[in-house]
Amino acid sequence: MKYREQATAWILVGERPKNWPATIWTASTGGTVFTVTFSPDGSIVASGLSDDTLRLWDAQTGAPLGDPLTGHSNWIRSVVFSPDGKTLASGSDDKTVRLWDAQTGASLGDPLTGHSSWICSVVFSPDGKVLASGSGDKTVRLWDSHTRAPLGDPLTVVFSPDSKVLASGSYDKTVRLWDVQTGTPLGDPLTGHSNIIISVVFSPDGKVLASGSDDGMVRFWDTLTRRPLHPSSWDTRARVKLAFL
Repeated sequence: MKYREQATAWILVGERPKNWPATIWTASTGGTVFTVTFSPDGSIVASGLSDDTLRLWDAQTGAPLGDPLTGHSNWIRSVVFSPDGKTLASGSDDKTVRLWDAQTGASLGDPLTGHSSWICSVVFSPDGKVLASGSGDKTVRLWDSHTRAPLGDPLTVVFSPDSKVLASGSYDKTVRLWDVQTGTPLGDPLTGHSNIIISVVFSPDGKVLASGSDDGMVRFWDTLTRRPLHPSSWDTRARVKLAFL
């Protein structure tokens, strides 16, 4: 969700979001909100802003929790909680990823560096042991979330439910699957889209991968055979952000 001067959370009902009186909270931030995310238990909302800060909010009351979290030197594009809710990761236009104590707001160590362009996405593996960061430099880097050390060479972002496979969507219009332990690609790139890939997501059982592209299409893939499923695509006529319900 991206809004100017405010962050708004919406209730999801059934198969589609309700955009009539479903506002949980609205809070003035004084800057553009680029990204918002809920904690795993739904009690806290974190937002990344154009004033280079992170803010935490009580999801029930909308009240701010403590002071803004400072450390980044440019816009914050992505923020995510660890699966246990104890750690917050943020990615910024300053080309760094930072980790924070979600309870105290304290910065956890030095920023994670290595990307040569802005950070557009950060995500934890389901077991919380690995953090992946996607960048405008067309790479994804893997980090040990506890030691904050880089894991292997850059790849490109969503983890499978068992944390063993990473799927990446790229500017080259392809989707790739990677072995998380070795960093090696699993088979050939998945082709069929005619524009950049903007979203990839695994089904809850990990057997199906969906990819959304700026070509307005959503395609589905068998993750074991890496072959397209039928129907292989759905014309959305719009940019998409994917999720299995």
